Amino acid sequence: MKDTYILGIESSCDETSSAIVKNGREVLSNVIHSQIPIHEQFGGVVPEIASRNHVEAISHVVEESIKQAGIEKEQISAVACTYGPGLVGALLVGVSYAKAYTYALKKPLIPTNHIHGHIAANYISHPELKPPFLCLVISGGHTHLVHIKNYTEFEVLGKTRDDAVRRSF
Repeated sequence: MKDTYILGIESSCDETSSAIVKNGREVLSNVIHSQIPIHEQFGGVVPEIASRNHVEAISHVVEESIKQAGIEKEQISAVACTYGPGLVGALLVGVSYAKAYTYALKKPLIPTNHIHGHIAANYISHPELKPPFLCLVISGGHTHLVHIKNYTEFEVLGKTRDDAVRRSF
């Protein structure tokens, strides 16, 4: 069986990241360009500044991810990118880049929900994990309690309306 290589692109807030995942469970690379030092002076993420920094970083981050994975870009089977939720301008950078990349390579594009990505990361950390299970997602401005029925069917049992639980700490 031929190996599957998925290029993942994430730009929902203030970090530009890219990873290569082999056969759905093996992370070959994970490159993150953080903007924390840029936004510290403002006391939080400034959406327009985040978007501009994604534009500057995304090509390098993707190229470095492919290099660290030890594959050629032609070996990429598909490109997955975050389409939401997140900062609109930041998301547009990642989605636009992913669309152009898949068009150039003639490969499929897999739009990915940011929250679902957090859930799916559990399969990499815990390869034995199989649905059904409950998942508590606490990330950025999101807190969700989700019933994972199978690999593609989720039911949100509860969520915060305006902020994440993590901010209470």
